[in-house]
Amino acid sequence: MQKNHIVIVGAGPVGVVSALACAQRGFKVTLLEAEDRIDTSPRAATTHSSTLEMIAKVGLIDRFTREGLVARYFDFWDQPSRSRIARFDHEILKDETEFPYVVQTEQHKLARMGIDKLAEYPDASMRFSTRLTALDQDDSGVTVTVQGPDGEERIRADYVIASDGGRSTVRKLLEIPFEGITFPEKFVVITVFDDFEKMMDCCFRNYLADPQEWGNLFKVSGEDGKARWRAVFPSREDETEEEALGDEAVFRRLQKIHPLPGGYDIAHRNVYRVHQRVAATFRSGRVFLAGDSAHLNNPIGGLGLNSGIHDAMELSETLFDVAFEGADAALLDRYERRRRQLNIEFVQQQTIANKKRLEEQDPDKRKLALDELRITAEDSVKHKQFLMRSSLIESVRKSKSMA
Repeated sequence: MQKNHIVIVGAGPVGVVSALACAQRGFKVTLLEAEDRIDTSPRAATTHSSTLEMIAKVGLIDRFTREGLVARYFDFWDQPSRSRIARFDHEILKDETEFPYVVQTEQHKLARMGIDKLAEYPDASMRFSTRLTALDQDDSGVTVTVQGPDGEERIRADYVIASDGGRSTVRKLLEIPFEGITFPEKFVVITVFDDFEKMMDCCFRNYLADPQEWGNLFKVSGEDGKARWRAVFPSREDETEEEALGDEAVFRRLQKIHPLPGGYDIAHRNVYRVHQRVAATFRSGRVFLAGDSAHLNNPIGGLGLNSGIHDAMELSETLFDVAFEGADAALLDRYERRRRQLNIEFVQQQTIANKKRLEEQDPDKRKLALDELRITAEDSVKHKQFLMRSSLIESVRKSKSMA
């Protein structure tokens, strides 16, 4: 008996978790990656409680936690005065989740450990240097055309999951609009070896409100066991990438967080465009969009990757119900109904609000926003409500109630 076959395009963390979840549910899986290796550039690193539950379901939680950093708290700071406004404590969620904390693990590590585990499944294959160039679907399946090391090939599948990023080839081939905005400023990421926790008595996750130049500051475990700190800033709209990454600008931005006269030990520097976009549809017949191919958002709050993992788990469950449990194919529409609405309601709205809160320039509005954070953190009911939403636990629970 031939197994239901799913082709997954893109071996970032969302594609890998999709592949693993589908393989564990009994599908034949082919995971395609256009590049010859996993992208290890600094990207998402914060994994929330709701997503840790999902990582546990696919059998990766022990290694994932071991290779990362457990972060119970996160702080909001008034950067001009270098004073802490509010501290939020995930321990307040201990009765709601097995994981009342976040784990700081770089996203390429999740992809790497998922690929290692995928090798345990004989009907799952990982193919690097294999780029999708075309697809055609009919009532019974999808044919994808790929260009690989041995030339052009056509692969027949029952379904295709596109997790091939913000520039998704699949989304473009399907001519699905990617609605939203691109911010005029870019985001500057500077990674250092210096220990901000010791220097400024901060926790592992910090949001720095500043009307002139806000910042994010968080700790990651690093590749070699030597932890690193990442700082994120907005560029000026007229600032070139060369200027933003130059020694003078990097020195100035880091000194603004915490003065270190001798300068910082720089591990990495990068600049990138930031978007708030949602695909007009997450499904076209037997082809589904997941992760960045379906939605993009600014990284403040660490929600983008988490939402993508939620896509992967929702989709694997829905496909299983149709392919193996006899559910009507109409159930496939539920994936879009749930995931598109919840991304807009929880991820897009929250990340836009997070950015606005940090960059607010109007003195009265800024004071109100910071006072609200302080009041929320000091009230146990509001504190918990804030974390239920920011951790996406509320989103997951709402998803289950949506037909």
